[in-house]
Amino acid sequence: MSPETPGWVRDAVFYQIFPDRFAQSGRLARPANLEPWDSPPTAHGFKGGDLLGVAEKLDDLKELGVDALYLNPVFASAANHRYHTWDYHRVDPLLGGDAALRELLDAAHARGMHVVLDGVFNHVGRGFFAFHHILENGADSPYLDWFVLDLERLRAGRPLGAYAEPKLLRRGKKHRPAFEELGYAAWWDLPALPKLDTRTAAVREYLWDVAERWVRFGIDGWRLDVPSEIDDDDFWRELRRRVKRANPEAYLVGEIWYDARRWLSGDQFDATMNYPLAKAALGFFVRGLDLDALRTVGGYRDVRPLDAGDFAAEVERVLGLYDPAVRDVQLNLLDSHDTPRFLTASGNDLAALEMAFLFLFTLPGAPCIYYGDEIGLEGGPDPDCRRSFPWDESLWDHVLRDHVKRLAALRHAHPSLRRGSFRTLRAENGVVAFERADDRGDAVVAVFNVSREERRVDLPVGGIGPLLVDAATGEELTVTEGELRDVILPPRSGRALAVPAPNG
Repeated sequence: MSPETPGWVRDAVFYQIFPDRFAQSGRLARPANLEPWDSPPTAHGFKGGDLLGVAEKLDDLKELGVDALYLNPVFASAANHRYHTWDYHRVDPLLGGDAALRELLDAAHARGMHVVLDGVFNHVGRGFFAFHHILENGADSPYLDWFVLDLERLRAGRPLGAYAEPKLLRRGKKHRPAFEELGYAAWWDLPALPKLDTRTAAVREYLWDVAERWVRFGIDGWRLDVPSEIDDDDFWRELRRRVKRANPEAYLVGEIWYDARRWLSGDQFDATMNYPLAKAALGFFVRGLDLDALRTVGGYRDVRPLDAGDFAAEVERVLGLYDPAVRDVQLNLLDSHDTPRFLTASGNDLAALEMAFLFLFTLPGAPCIYYGDEIGLEGGPDPDCRRSFPWDESLWDHVLRDHVKRLAALRHAHPSLRRGSFRTLRAENGVVAFERADDRGDAVVAVFNVSREERRVDLPVGGIGPLLVDAATGEELTVTEGELRDVILPPRSGRALAVPAPNG
């Protein structure tokens, strides 16, 4: 039996927003010590973006073709990225508080849009009530079992090293292990991120309640941060039961960077962030890839250049890992807040980005645009990939934005791109072509030429046709005896060739 996954995700075009950096509303009072909006981002500085600002830009996003949002964390936190949660029951006041989230959800839903929040359940910030209680009360705190602690240290009256210098935590002969230095387990040994002990019944119940509460508030699902680090299938099974009880169509998507079959059999997550396809796109569309720079990003250490055959094989492998019900709701992306932007990683190769966007929008699974990619926003590794969105339209690449808008319209117009089969047609000599088709006669052929020379190819498209139309130029191509013949592919380009949509 196939897993049950949310139907709306198949039809969605997602847009990922880093709330502090997307848009400011004039309706919120500003604190005094904000960084200038257009200055380079820093690890600790705040720009002052908020959720009312997001709500005010929904029409712009709808016009682009977006109908689902994924927001990085919004709950109260002492970090600009808000992965250091100190109150899961309160939207950060800097973002406008609970009222701003209510307005955003209502405005999005009125436009037929969905909103997915980031769920950070593995670790908390130092200000989280239970950890703060331990800092204040030591071994006398009733919350000792909420974290993995050095209890002997606490009972000896020695405080936790919650503000230990990071240089003291480097492992090696000259430094003590982080647990010994801190007195508690922390995510990646970062003192600011105490790791919850999810074996404790009270912790489990607290997190399940949070997950269910905000779905009942009106969010449409959760992106789950580092879920593999809560190595407990029963924890995730119960979280799914609670969330689906609140809304059977809620979307659960895990941040897993590799083969995720363990979590995608229907009893835990609906999907994962499809980083393997993002890495394949980098390896194929980008020429002269700077592997040394990419390997500074943990999840990108296995990125490698791919020829046409290798690329097609990797795409087939990744798509074939999962049941079609899961494959069709995977969150497909080119980059995120955790990676360099695709444009920057490519050495500002716009042709590579345009081809990668065509790939993203024609694959099985829901495409996700990282805010600003559509107008050519650049950015290297964190924090540079988290630049503020430039609302001065003179700074935008309008050709690129029109390309993304056209691809979103193509996806909305063709059900084969949302629910159809996938078949590789050609993979050789720098050219890859694949076909999406459904059982009602709709079909789209995506074809790419990554070489620096023009290619002319024949494509075996079988029974689709008899006419295909280039989505960008309107050129009509005739299918003859099951083939598209002599298809011209300019250097470093891609084409989407579609059966005319029923409405046009």
